[in-house]
Amino acid sequence: MRIASYNIRKAVGLDWRRDPLRIIRVLADLGADVVALQEADKRLGARPAVLPEASLYDMTGLRVLNVTNGPSSGWHGNALLVRDGWRVGTTERLSLPGIEPRGALLADLEGPGARLTLVGTHLGLRRGCRQLQLAHLLEELGPRTDRTVIAGDFNEWSPRIGFDILDHVFDVVSPGRSFHASRPVAPLDRFAVGRGLQVAGAGVFAEGEARRASDHLPVWVDLDL
Repeated sequence: MRIASYNIRKAVGLDWRRDPLRIIRVLADLGADVVALQEADKRLGARPAVLPEASLYDMTGLRVLNVTNGPSSGWHGNALLVRDGWRVGTTERLSLPGIEPRGALLADLEGPGARLTLVGTHLGLRRGCRQLQLAHLLEELGPRTDRTVIAGDFNEWSPRIGFDILDHVFDVVSPGRSFHASRPVAPLDRFAVGRGLQVAGAGVFAEGEARRASDHLPVWVDLDL
């Protein structure tokens, strides 16, 4: 099973053009079973979705997990995309503490021979806020951490510190430097994988249009289920 995380910057590329189809082509090349997107909605008004759902499905086979009744793709800019064959159980929208509005989406998934809980999130800019947000996620997850993956833009520049709070239940996987897409210097995008799941591989996707579709490169992790 491949899980991807991608901060799409509202589909605005390094050429400052908003091009949703370019993002969708990158997602098609990734070939993930589920994807956690960040900055998937426009910022103003009702925060409408950036990616057209019909084109997304036609080109990638991924569907947006709808968790609101409005035009948004998700919650606080977070959206989850799921491939056919994966059944979606309980979903939750979580508001995270901190000095800026942040949130997370949680979904229980069951697919070919496997079940897991996926959390998509975009953590805050300050380390103190990120610690509060991770603590809140741990509290909300409760006993489910063993088969949970937290995917997203963790906003932590350090390759070594910042995730001690997760050490007792998660392995933090840093696929590599994913920001800035034009010259990657920071491993901002990561996964926290529960101890009941086995990681088979991970990486940063930097092929084709990925280098200009957003200011972040997508990252992926493969699980051996």
